[in-house]
Amino acid sequence: MTDITNPVARRAFVTGLGVGAAALSAGLASRATAEEKTAPAASAPHWQPAMDAQDDWMELPGRHRLVFDAISPKGAGGALTFTRNYLDANKDGYGIEPTDLATIVVLRASATAFGYNDAIWAKYGTIMGTMLEVTDPDTKKAPLRNPHNPAPGAKPDPDAADIPALVARGVHFAICGAATHHVAGTLAKKTGGKAAGIYAELAANLIPNAHLVPAGIVAVNRAQERGYAFSYAG
Repeated sequence: MTDITNPVARRAFVTGLGVGAAALSAGLASRATAEEKTAPAASAPHWQPAMDAQDDWMELPGRHRLVFDAISPKGAGGALTFTRNYLDANKDGYGIEPTDLATIVVLRASATAFGYNDAIWAKYGTIMGTMLEVTDPDTKKAPLRNPHNPAPGAKPDPDAADIPALVARGVHFAICGAATHHVAGTLAKKTGGKAAGIYAELAANLIPNAHLVPAGIVAVNRAQERGYAFSYAG
């Protein structure tokens, strides 16, 4: 055993303690650094979409949310039929009333014109019918009314897959503003009118429960960010 009463031995002992403590401290620091490098990174905050006020109309009351996306004349008809079937199945299978379902139909691209009312179709139906290659389902001629509205004088059918019946059941529509500009430009060329004026006319004559949005694809995005499930209609 070392005699630490001896001054020389005592200095050597104390020095040894210092060296040991320094080595221990260095070892602990190295271990801490290694653990920091291998430790999982702190989880980043969960991303949340921004809620723009102009989309607040999408906050419809309902136990479930679904948005249908239509981009063609055929898709527009399909979206209306699918919507009717969706509402019926929830009623028959779950006892859920249509008013307890938040349902939106987006009409964009070549389906956009079906978001305009009968007044627009009466004025521009011949041109739009040619553009879209659609005819009146009853007369088989150029449509002078929205093809998805009942014929004049027809008895309303609450179970139909037409616009008035779905509006009565609480369905809302998003109409593409970008495509409406395109339609306005085409109509202006065909009639010699002003595109800006025709655009304003179209925007003022939408079907009921319709909302003119900057672009239909944006409405598809915003609806999903607000919790709507998505269904593509064609």
